Amino acid sequence: MANSAGTAARLLPERRSLRSLRKAAAGCRACPLWRNATQTVFGQGSASADLMLVGEQPGDREDVEGAPFVGPAGRILDQALEDAGIDRGDVYVTNVVKHFKWRQGRGKRRLHQRPNAEEIGACRPWLEAELEAVRPKILVCLGATAAKALFGSGFRVTKERGKFVDSELAPRATATVHPSSILRIDDDAERGLAREEFTRDLAAVGRELDRL
Repeated sequence: MANSAGTAARLLPERRSLRSLRKAAAGCRACPLWRNATQTVFGQGSASADLMLVGEQPGDREDVEGAPFVGPAGRILDQALEDAGIDRGDVYVTNVVKHFKWRQGRGKRRLHQRPNAEEIGACRPWLEAELEAVRPKILVCLGATAAKALFGSGFRVTKERGKFVDSELAPRATATVHPSSILRIDDDAERGLAREEFTRDLAAVGRELDRL
């Protein structure tokens, strides 16, 4: 399935339920990333979820298993959600890019590469359709790539994390770090602190949900 317009817009089905979107996205060729990926990794969760979490892209495990946030970063996220009193079953999780972008490392290891603006733009219609189908009360961007894609290139997670910002995408919107950034911290004490801060950000989201 090719898309001459350079985005996935022409691939969107007329009836845009999560099921029909997922089926259509499985054959997406809107950008070249599909060539080296195992499969499309679409979002996962209930169409009635009040909370949507948006990350950057699937990683190695996600690419293999076909579901978002099931690898090491996903385990960090799961624990933080649990500690924050949020049931992941009540959350819709997805990424701004639906295919794994990587380069070859040592041996068989596949190393993550950040998607570029063209790849993010090509995939944008899928994310917009997910937002339309779910209509979350709160949107949370995980990491700089997602935050810049949805809140603008001037958004800085380091300065704005945990703050609710105006957005047409959801009644309430905010951003925090991507859980993979916590995994990259070598010092045990610093990594533990980063996990606590991440959990606090999600706990604040949970309290905001309770107020809505």
